[in-house]
Amino acid sequence: MKQIFPVSAGYYWSDCGAFMGVLPYPLWQTKTILDQRQRRRLNLNLLLIQSGKRNILIDTGIGNRLSDKQRDIYQPSEFLLPFSLAELGLKDRDITDVIMTHLHFDHAGGIITNFGTYDALTFPKAHYWIQKAEWEIAKNPDELNRSAYNFEQQLALLEKQGNITLIDGEAEIEPGILLTLVGGHTIGSQIVTIDFGTDYYIYAGDIIPILFHTSLAITSAYDVSRIQTVTAKKLIYNRLKEHNGTLILNHDTTQWQITYSELEHKDKS
Repeated sequence: MKQIFPVSAGYYWSDCGAFMGVLPYPLWQTKTILDQRQRRRLNLNLLLIQSGKRNILIDTGIGNRLSDKQRDIYQPSEFLLPFSLAELGLKDRDITDVIMTHLHFDHAGGIITNFGTYDALTFPKAHYWIQKAEWEIAKNPDELNRSAYNFEQQLALLEKQGNITLIDGEAEIEPGILLTLVGGHTIGSQIVTIDFGTDYYIYAGDIIPILFHTSLAITSAYDVSRIQTVTAKKLIYNRLKEHNGTLILNHDTTQWQITYSELEHKDKS
């Protein structure tokens, strides 16, 4: 039997102008709640897939190892992922697989946890599934991407101790769970398509992070290729339409999923 469960890793605050990209301020100022520093809250909506004996987690959240400067900028909540998993009856060693949509800090920060006097892999038994292009740019970032990754902080311990498969393009990690390289937000961003036969989901990562970004034309200033993001959205919507599927929104604060029929109604309205 296969099931999915929404899992919260907490939240943080992000500059809203950058998140809305080239969209002019007057078009979104009344549609989101900002703090005094012009930031909006972003939830960390992860997903757990249970399939047979496998507990497959998508992304890891922000973690608990931010610097003081990062904490001031993003003001994250407590790292809630361990508590959310515990509510499902799971411990860190029960996670068998972790799929990384990409390796920015708010998705990869939870790969490693600080336990007071030492750092360790949060999920010591897990096998990690990462796009090769994403791993390579995180490890050797160019000028444009240097500030987006911190390999030593987030990934060096995983490289040393972890169990990793680097994917080059598309891979089905088990029947019904398909990883697809789409780029756009980052060079190696991937989406996760989950096909249970009767139920169909796509976890799009930061290709479509919040409900506002379901519009094809709205992209983030953090995206390395806006046109790739738009192309990825078209792929996602074509798959959802074909299967009458459900989109998972990984940063939205009001809802964590939306069906394709609801998306169509939203577009018409």
